Amino acid sequence: MQDEAWKSLLTGDEHAVAADTREPLLAVFGPLQDARKHQRPCIVAQLGLSLDGRIATQTGDSKYINGRHALTHLHRLRALVDAVVIGAGTARADDPQLTVRHCAGAHPARVVIDPQGSIPATAKVWTDDGNRCLVFGGAADLPAHVERLAAPGGGIPVAGIVESLAAQGLHRLLIEGGADTLGRFLTAGYVDSLHLLYGRVILGSGRIGVSLPPIQSLSQALRPQGCAHVFPDGDLLVTCDLKTA
Repeated sequence: MQDEAWKSLLTGDEHAVAADTREPLLAVFGPLQDARKHQRPCIVAQLGLSLDGRIATQTGDSKYINGRHALTHLHRLRALVDAVVIGAGTARADDPQLTVRHCAGAHPARVVIDPQGSIPATAKVWTDDGNRCLVFGGAADLPAHVERLAAPGGGIPVAGIVESLAAQGLHRLLIEGGADTLGRFLTAGYVDSLHLLYGRVILGSGRIGVSLPPIQSLSQALRPQGCAHVFPDGDLLVTCDLKTA
């Protein structure tokens, strides 16, 4: 996608977006853009995967399964949401910044689900850069600017996470990882759209990207409508509309 087309989408220039038939990738951002326009909640999830569905090796090495175009797509998703949500495992393994650097757009709030308080105060996700940082649970010695959200009863159910963030004015969310966090949101039925970014690599072993409770028959499987887009470097984006699954 060209920068001009992205900026038209980011600023809500519907006429320019509708007229630009050269950019089929614009359509995959439609649900988020529509939610922004009408101030509606929307939850999108993403995963970067190998062709055989792995998000990392057995040792946790995942940098980088995807190429530059997929990374830019991820940053565009970040720019369209109020907050990015990750679990403690992703925060430990990747030490992500969760900022928008590969495209134009504002940084989202950063949210970490850390009921055991295992993420240290030195993690990049807590950087005091003027953007909101929120944690469910969290270590005792986190920086003062980190906003703590209650975890009733010691557990953090998905419904409670979504409701707590909505009370903070954070309605459009990107579930960025990891597999356990994504699985919980999918199982609870809170994901509207799933973006699967496949890199041109086969691991043959390692950590599975999507893991849901066992099913007994294919009739119980999710069968979302979706579309596919091949980036110039060969990486593949598959978007799944889970509202139709």
